[in-house]
Amino acid sequence: MNVEQLSTVLTAAASPQRMLIVAELAGGEVHISELARRVNMSRALLYMHLAKLEAAGFVTTRLTLSEEGTALKLVALQPFSYVLDADAVVSAVQRSGGK
Repeated sequence: MNVEQLSTVLTAAASPQRMLIVAELAGGEVHISELARRVNMSRALLYMHLAKLEAAGFVTTRLTLSEEGTALKLVALQPFSYVLDADAVVSAVQRSGGK
């Protein structure tokens, strides 16, 4: 992981709202509208948070069709584990061409 990637992960994880979204998704894949209700957030704001979580690799989204033929966007939590310590930061800097 380089500095940019580490920064993306840390930025995504540093938001209480995004932590709530991750916690809600721990129970399984959820439709966007349902997730918005669960976290008490507008869909527009939820999409903004999901973009950051998806860029960091915490979640994925996919489209599917309902029985009625309408498109549904589903969100799923991806397995992840990060260790943040001095070694991780030094490694990220080195991979980015730093000292």
